[in-house]
Amino acid sequence: MTLYNTLALRSGRRGVATDVPAVLAGSLLLVLSAKFQVPFFPVPMSMQTFVAIGLGLALGPVRGTLAVALYLAQGAAGFPVFAGTPERGLGLAYMMGPTGGFLVGFVLAALVAGWLAGRGFDRRPATAMVAALLAGAVIYVPGLLWLGAVIGWEKPVLALGLYPFIPGDIAKALLAAIVFPAAWKWLSARGVN
Repeated sequence: MTLYNTLALRSGRRGVATDVPAVLAGSLLLVLSAKFQVPFFPVPMSMQTFVAIGLGLALGPVRGTLAVALYLAQGAAGFPVFAGTPERGLGLAYMMGPTGGFLVGFVLAALVAGWLAGRGFDRRPATAMVAALLAGAVIYVPGLLWLGAVIGWEKPVLALGLYPFIPGDIAKALLAAIVFPAAWKWLSARGVN
């Protein structure tokens, strides 16, 4: 059971009244995470992947995926929600660019993380890290396929879209391994789960 489900069931208020605000808040958290970069080597790191994975871990596969889908819908509608917008374009034009597949990957990451959270992977540091690494890896499938299609397969697709991001993804998985089990421990101490 995810953190969100536990809180919703405990409070006795589960449904549209709690789901809609959670999905809205999740999409806004993704917007914020896209706008801030953390200095990191070899490339600056945004926290979008951590938030997409975290939404799945915290909200479950359905609500987490809906939050990411709402974020993408806001971007498709032309709101400057993505990293580098409005400078690098807006709306569908931005989404059709080289990073479009990674945006789709966020949906898959939330789904995978939520599914794993439903099986208790968010309860212990080792399994939370596994969940975060697996969910993060899923982002690269559509991301690299799309990147290769957009820029051409003769280009160094892996060098541009994968290798520089591995250290940051490992750091974010470590963060997830700390944050989510700690949240469960904190909730358990208060009798919430």
